[in-house]
Amino acid sequence: MLPEDKLQSLRARYHELTDLLCQPHIASDGARFTACSKERGELEPIANAYERYQKLKKQISDDREALKDAELRDMVLEELPGLEAALTKLEADISLLLLPRDPNDARNTVFEIRSGTGGEEAALFAADLFRMYCRYAERRGFKVEVLSSSASEHGGMKEIIALITGDRVYSELRFEGGVHRVQRVPATEAQGRVHTSTATVAVLPEAEDVDVQLRDEDLQISIAASGGPGGQGVNTTNSAVQILHKPTGMIVKCQDERSQIKNKARALKVLRSRLLEREQNAQHQAEAQERRGMVGTGDRAEKIRTYNYPQNRVTDHRIGLTLHKLDAIIAGDLGELITALKNDHQAALLGDQSRR
Repeated sequence: MLPEDKLQSLRARYHELTDLLCQPHIASDGARFTACSKERGELEPIANAYERYQKLKKQISDDREALKDAELRDMVLEELPGLEAALTKLEADISLLLLPRDPNDARNTVFEIRSGTGGEEAALFAADLFRMYCRYAERRGFKVEVLSSSASEHGGMKEIIALITGDRVYSELRFEGGVHRVQRVPATEAQGRVHTSTATVAVLPEAEDVDVQLRDEDLQISIAASGGPGGQGVNTTNSAVQILHKPTGMIVKCQDERSQIKNKARALKVLRSRLLEREQNAQHQAEAQERRGMVGTGDRAEKIRTYNYPQNRVTDHRIGLTLHKLDAIIAGDLGELITALKNDHQAALLGDQSRR
């Protein structure tokens, strides 16, 4: 049974916000207009679904009443099963819409990929993962901006940190965090043996300035020459910025831009996001345990997903899903995996609610 009192209250609030947005004193107040628009947008799917639900219930009630009419009975008996099936599906859809949302779902995402066990092959795999997520982001209309990177000698990535922006990015990518394992024959392997390597992925909700306050006295900012692969130009200026957050010991370094100002802004963005995650984890201990285990040590035994190239197979170990289309997935076709993970999460939430 749906909680009709709650649904009626949410629908009433939706219509109240619709009226408020038409008021001159709200339209002239930018911050309040934005807040009301955001709240209305979040309530709109629920309000619309509930209105459809009420109309469908009334239609079914009218049809059942019409069964008493001999002339209409055959027509109603033909129509009623389809309406009842539609009502059942709509009830399920509304139940999903009423599930508690992660407050981070609408945020952009700071995405961190690092090579794990496996040396240069792990760095090459980390680069492959980054390209995979870039292609998926392109398909979804997301924008990817590299904040910091560290290349390996043979074209791999020791570490890459990027900001991914778009519509509800965090809700799309939140389940990608963890240890990713690859099984394949490295390009440097002369005897054709399959090697196992890993890369770690961390998915952090982007923090706004208002979320995390950084005090100047808590920051130790160092400037140095940029280093690593990238040609002569990368070493011509002292543009690399390293920020130490003294209270936590967190260190962030950005060097991809030639401008100290840009590198400092990027480093602060990453630092805020890491501190926001730390703060939210402290407030929600159960979630903290889950997320602290997200990355682990990068050891081969710690894995959320395996990419097996000889068998063209990808297995997500958390939900027991195996797909024999690694070539498509590594090219950015992550939709089926991400949808399955989201569905599994929703099923767990529904199960929790039913047990209450």
